[in-house]
Amino acid sequence: MDIVYGIVLVLHLIGWAMVLGGALAGMRAGEMNKGMLHGILTALVAGIVMVGLASAGVAGAEPNNIKIGVKLLIALAVTAMIILGNRREKVTSGYLGGIAGLTTLNVAIAVLWS
Repeated sequence: MDIVYGIVLVLHLIGWAMVLGGALAGMRAGEMNKGMLHGILTALVAGIVMVGLASAGVAGAEPNNIKIGVKLLIALAVTAMIILGNRREKVTSGYLGGIAGLTTLNVAIAVLWS
């Protein structure tokens, strides 16, 4: 099961990379990248699966529920921003910067909060 956890972790990171890359790529034109929606949905589903696997004892340690809650709130905020941004033809670079900033914050919390 450790292999499954590792594969889901890689999918989670790829999802966040799609969101961050799409936000940075769209800043100049002020357009939402369609891959950002797929990236955030991949990151959300993979994150939920990872929490389930970790709670079942696969990851080797009990998950930190406060950290997971904070990360989930940020992920849901990014999801809402992406869904609302996809409804518009143009968005500001600040809007995309907010998505990129929250994405970076989520990754930083994952790495630095121990």
